[in-house]
Amino acid sequence: MTDRLPRRIGGDGDGPAETPTERLLREAMTARASGVTATSLRPAAPPKSRIRRLRPVYAVTVPLGLAAAMAIGVLTFHGEPVAQKEVPPPAATLTGSPSPAPEPTGTPSPTATPTDPGTPGGEPVTEVPPAEVPLAEVPLAEGSSPPAPRTTSPPVTGAASSYTLRGVRFRVPAGWRAVPVAADRVCVLSPGAPADPQQNWSQSKCEPYGVLVVAYNSAEETEGGAWPTMADLGSESGWGHQPNCPVWGRPYTPAGGYSSVGAPVLTKDIVAGKTIDKTQWQVTCRPGDTFTAQMWGLKSDQVYVVANGLKAEYQPALVSILDTLDVSGHQPPASAQTNANAVTVTVDGLVTGQQVPNDGTPTTFSVTFRNTGRTDYAQVTPVVVAESYAGGQPAVRGTLERQDGTAWTPVDLNRRAVGKPDVEGSFALPAGQSVTLKYRMKLTKEDGAGVMPVVAEALLIPAEGVPDVLGERSVPLRVTAK
Repeated sequence: MTDRLPRRIGGDGDGPAETPTERLLREAMTARASGVTATSLRPAAPPKSRIRRLRPVYAVTVPLGLAAAMAIGVLTFHGEPVAQKEVPPPAATLTGSPSPAPEPTGTPSPTATPTDPGTPGGEPVTEVPPAEVPLAEVPLAEGSSPPAPRTTSPPVTGAASSYTLRGVRFRVPAGWRAVPVAADRVCVLSPGAPADPQQNWSQSKCEPYGVLVVAYNSAEETEGGAWPTMADLGSESGWGHQPNCPVWGRPYTPAGGYSSVGAPVLTKDIVAGKTIDKTQWQVTCRPGDTFTAQMWGLKSDQVYVVANGLKAEYQPALVSILDTLDVSGHQPPASAQTNANAVTVTVDGLVTGQQVPNDGTPTTFSVTFRNTGRTDYAQVTPVVVAESYAGGQPAVRGTLERQDGTAWTPVDLNRRAVGKPDVEGSFALPAGQSVTLKYRMKLTKEDGAGVMPVVAEALLIPAEGVPDVLGERSVPLRVTAK
């Protein structure tokens, strides 16, 4: 409130003299303060529209009463000012609209209202990216660039199940499904495969979304352009029968063919207690479109597993299919040799997966040849060889010896590519009889770590022509580096 007896301009000795302008300012500020009450101190109202960024405007704000007092002070005339009257002026009041509430400076929460209620059809405040969907298989014109894949893998649910193809049993991983595509093959589709309402999955559609399992029953099925075969495993490219480019999410037919990136990687492993050959390629359809191709083959059983373009995250499930392969119920194609399986070959002292050191330590084993047929053989030639393998040299550098009485006779550990095997060590084998031979093998440092199959064969060598295999047994060993 204002002073009842304000000081005169000249002062009364208690302090410095007060000018008319100072007095006007003091009275205006006092009147302004008297208008502030507890009810006027309310919190700011929340915003009712979407927060918009505005360009800042820099301005100086002055209370209305203070502005009025300043204006009066500027318009002061010479002599006694009006404010010097004994009647105090009324308290200053606000006659205009109240000042808008200050805008909050924080960032709106992601859970805020998605649209502006003050604006019809307002645009969303927060945008959620749409879920990715598989792209259709559309052939591309020459020179065009295919779009980037946008498929996502759904979560894997359920349990693994068993499947049998021509006596070949394996486990279908959880979330995968087996779809037959022909009498000799089945496609095991991954959870990320696009849906097909007709369930009409062809071999080409199996790539890159699944794993192809093939089992041949007859020699006719492996001839006349059949795919895959052991010859495809050994080829440099392996893509003579591949009609599409299996890039995940957008497979297409390449106009310019294929090209391999680097040399294929050939390895051997052990599956179903047998040696399985594997070849892996890196293939380019066009610049920027490169995929990985993998193929496994069990030569003696004519069973194959193919995965071209499969996503890396599905590799463990692919390995589980291989690990659960059981070919004991499969009837492989009959051999063209009339005397096949006439002699049963067993190996004692070597077991599948046995570790063999490459430090020269001898590994001793024996091979038994039993004539299970009705034909007497006057001369059966035994052959024991170690096949070449990834990790070793083109030919195994170790040595092999056969025990003849009390002496050890060196024999060739590598299969001869040209010519006939030596008949030294041959023996007669009447029907129902058996012969057992003892061997010892030593590997060297040049024989690196890897899976090395040791093959024992009983051969019938005619005077002319190709030797006839009466029986054989292969034992895959794991060479360990010392």
